[in-house]
Amino acid sequence: MFSKANSKPVKPTSIPESQKADSASSERSVPSIISADLTVTGDLQSAGEIQIDGRVEGDIRCSSLIIGISGGVTGEIKAERIRMHGSVNGQVNAKSVFLSSTARMNGDISHESLAIEPGAYMEGHCRRIMEPVDLMLTDGKKAEARRPEKTEAKAEAPATS
Repeated sequence: MFSKANSKPVKPTSIPESQKADSASSERSVPSIISADLTVTGDLQSAGEIQIDGRVEGDIRCSSLIIGISGGVTGEIKAERIRMHGSVNGQVNAKSVFLSSTARMNGDISHESLAIEPGAYMEGHCRRIMEPVDLMLTDGKKAEARRPEKTEAKAEAPATS
């Protein structure tokens, strides 16, 4: 079973550089975690996922945000997806928003998709947005939600002869 007949070390095969880039982009990145005993004062920006179990006092821009039961945010949030189990005081702008039964939301929500479990506390306005919002800007300027344009039809009086 364990013979010494093949004593040559096995060389690991190398992955071509073209495949390395493909496999790295297909892997999911590890979320950035704000632990329960941490308070952050300032803005957070990430191209990936952020999980907040502590406190954040500032604006957040990310792809995906999870606010744990003990987590809390005071500030504006812009993300693709938000799962809220803790508390938020401020504006929320996201494509998909989920408020669990333990969530406490004080502020307005702009969304494409909104789900609220029974027991969740929400005080504010909910507004459905039709166009996706550009969340990550490189020049540091805030992206604003686009409201659907109102079209007004003007009725003209019939011509009289």
